[in-house]
Amino acid sequence: MRPNDETIWSMLLASGYLKVETAPANLADPESATYQLALTNREVTQMFRQMFLSWFKNTVNLRYNNFIIALLSGDLDYMNEYMSQIALETFSSFDTGTHPSKTAEPERFYHGFVLGLIVDLTDRYRITANRESGLGRYDVMLEPLNENPDAIILEFKVFQRTKEANLEETVKNALSQIDARGYDTELLARGISKDRIRHYGFAFEGHRVLIG
Repeated sequence: MRPNDETIWSMLLASGYLKVETAPANLADPESATYQLALTNREVTQMFRQMFLSWFKNTVNLRYNNFIIALLSGDLDYMNEYMSQIALETFSSFDTGTHPSKTAEPERFYHGFVLGLIVDLTDRYRITANRESGLGRYDVMLEPLNENPDAIILEFKVFQRTKEANLEETVKNALSQIDARGYDTELLARGISKDRIRHYGFAFEGHRVLIG
């Protein structure tokens, strides 16, 4: 599919698996315009859900289930152990990117991978991605469908060697971005208290991953 990964989105849109949910108001430069896409219906959503589950079932099913447990319980040690091991075993440099300055593609890769991990939580959470809240767009949000579990916001960042000393600083910047841009705004407006919203920053550089 390389060198033009964007082709897949056009193909999915043309074949009816995706629809345009929002379009930019100004189309003076169509080639650089950004559209928000969504799955077309419940059947398509279920198809992708089963596809993601089949990937993990054939490779890391037990650890996949344990990652969900760790995420919901706030077990950072296991989340880091899992993601670091999978990065070493499964991810290639073509997936995660080899040039730190080119952050968009590897961020999309990790974003999509984690969405695949949590897709089985749709019966307990409303899962959204790349939506506006506060002063920006969060990466992933898990909003509980009942009043018991905590809400979760995930932010992904590629380590930038010219700006950051290490992955710990990248994690700190991801968490700071959640606060500075007010990504909690949507959840707070829906009545979820601040103490019931958890933040996770995912930092990565090639096969190295750190979650905080």
